[in-house]
Amino acid sequence: MNHGGLVVWLKAWADQVNAEKDYISDLDNAIGDGDHGFNMSKGLTAYLDARAIKPADTISDEFKMLGMTMLSKVGGASGPLFGSAFLSMSKDTAGIDELSVEDVVKLLSNALEAIQKRGKATVGEKTMIDVWHPAIELLKKNELTKEAIDGLVDATIPMMATKGRAAYLGERSIGHIDPGSYSSGLMLKHLLSVL
Repeated sequence: MNHGGLVVWLKAWADQVNAEKDYISDLDNAIGDGDHGFNMSKGLTAYLDARAIKPADTISDEFKMLGMTMLSKVGGASGPLFGSAFLSMSKDTAGIDELSVEDVVKLLSNALEAIQKRGKATVGEKTMIDVWHPAIELLKKNELTKEAIDGLVDATIPMMATKGRAAYLGERSIGHIDPGSYSSGLMLKHLLSVL
């Protein structure tokens, strides 16, 4: 993946989040504040607006622009978590203009560490980690597909949330898709399209 492919990936993700912001917020309404879709849409739109004014020159700068925008424009936990992930990717891609699948695995693995350091979540707590972690493991084995990602998102339905706003619901969080996992799933599916 080169810089052009990266832009295609991120724009496609932003466009889909914008198209589905009501649905994503409805998912969040069931177990959270009900604003995840709107917050993600706000951040991704701000990123698209920023790059329309002054496009980034490198892969690293592209990730930095997105990460900083998510941190500054997205409320709730999503801004710091996604922002930390993309800033980690920016750091890891300094001076790099082409990414192999192996490079992407490393980027995602380090970004996952940044998310976990910020959010303190682990696998099985009904958070975006429940999509990121197994997706990275599948990508390592070249077995990550869009169907597999959908399966990982759906696997959050029977989980009970023990982190974040949804944790206050306890057992009532069971039976719902985790919205951060859903938006992460969209991101990963669009990434697959450019690898």
